[in-house]
Amino acid sequence: MVTHAEARGTARQAAHHPRPAAGEAPFVLSGADVVLPGGTVRGGRVIVDGTRIAATAPDGVRVIDARGHWLVPGFVDLHNHGGGGASFSGPAEDVLRAVRTHRRHGTTTLVASTVTDDMDLLVRQAGLLSELAEQGDIAGIHFEGPFISPCRKGAHSEKLLRDPDPAQVRKLIDAARGRARMVTLATELPGGLDSVRLLVEHGVIAAVGHTDATYEQTVEAIEAGATVATHLFNAMPVLGHRAPGPVAALLEDERVTVELINDGVHLHPAALELAFRHAGAGRVAFITDAMDAAGSGDGRYLLGPLEVEVSEGVARLVDGGSIAGSTLTLDRAFRRAVTVDRLPVEDVVEALSATPARLLGLDDRVGSLDPGKDADLVLLDEDFGLKGVMRRGEWVVDPQLA
Repeated sequence: MVTHAEARGTARQAAHHPRPAAGEAPFVLSGADVVLPGGTVRGGRVIVDGTRIAATAPDGVRVIDARGHWLVPGFVDLHNHGGGGASFSGPAEDVLRAVRTHRRHGTTTLVASTVTDDMDLLVRQAGLLSELAEQGDIAGIHFEGPFISPCRKGAHSEKLLRDPDPAQVRKLIDAARGRARMVTLATELPGGLDSVRLLVEHGVIAAVGHTDATYEQTVEAIEAGATVATHLFNAMPVLGHRAPGPVAALLEDERVTVELINDGVHLHPAALELAFRHAGAGRVAFITDAMDAAGSGDGRYLLGPLEVEVSEGVARLVDGGSIAGSTLTLDRAFRRAVTVDRLPVEDVVEALSATPARLLGLDDRVGSLDPGKDADLVLLDEDFGLKGVMRRGEWVVDPQLA
């Protein structure tokens, strides 16, 4: 890696991840501006050995010239419903198509999100997704719905919504066979707080979202163990000066990570700046909330059982016109955050990689370019356009560097 100090600091991590028995011969990406947890190293280098990042390189190792580029960790998406014309609510081939689409845009670690549907269908889908998680194709499952408020349903079928009965929540957890990562709840509904406690007991993130909760009710949910705000500002009451609602409670508590959709549609730049400046990169996770049209194009799609019209990259329900997820990919979120929102590159990298990796408990393997971690990285040009993507030591998008 770039400095010996960082190599020493991550020696214990590397010990937990022995070098793979097989893989591509070691090589060095040299000369890029490398974004590390401690800052950016100008003209740095990253050593890839097999599937992992190494601390040292053997003599005669192949050196690839990456000057004029940025080198950052692979992106981690907590909240994603699909892409490439395919959904995470579909069969395995659709799920894998969506995963490949987002990998080509730099997302090397992805949690597959479901949408509100019939409980039996969600249980079956949880079984399918858990198998793909066991194979390493996805990093787990996020259940967004059906335990959400009809007042803030967004692009979810109202007739399929239900209160968060802990027994029903447990049914989904069990179906996921240890691969449930997060459940979004309207915690003010009957059973909401008990369901939060149940999720915490099972090591699953309880997220407050699609909620009509008051400030006080949201504080109760956080005290019960909720630690994520599902797409902050969206599908919840607005921030008010007499009734501050969930936004204030979620932003002010240091235990809460807030999801932000930085596509220029879901959030006004001032709202994004407010959240980012208040919470900081250590508590912000940029997400896509992507649906099938991400990486695909305009047209008609389904989001769960609901029909969606995508026009000029904006997804809305055909019936009612509610925003229906996004067509965002995380490379676009990165570029917008730096070039439009003028956020520091290091903070954007943290919000796209380190913070969500830490939240998921995967920061021993992904989220930064430390020795011993998976060789998941993204190569960007000087204008922050995507040029290359590597996942576990293999190029998904080959930058064709000499």
